[in-house]
Amino acid sequence: MARVPRKSADAVRSDRTPAEFVLDSDDASLLDIVDNVLSKGVVLSGDLTIALAQVDLIYARLSLLLCAADRVLPNEDDDVIQRHHDRRVSRARRR
Repeated sequence: MARVPRKSADAVRSDRTPAEFVLDSDDASLLDIVDNVLSKGVVLSGDLTIALAQVDLIYARLSLLLCAADRVLPNEDDDVIQRHHDRRVSRARRR
């Protein structure tokens, strides 16, 4: 019986779609999917048009970036907590 050549792991991975790279494996749990989305980031884009009698009244292009905060603000480590505390103290003084 002749052996059928198998594709290498790299060849199989190159055929994957971008969504499969984010979602990774077939048996990923919801926690794994959320972790991958937050660590890699996702951009959602859309257009919104409000029209009346086939006349466009309002047009809006919407984009949403969904990722972990440390990806967007990599230099914001410990001082974030301090700034949050300072804001709360200053708001309390104004009241």
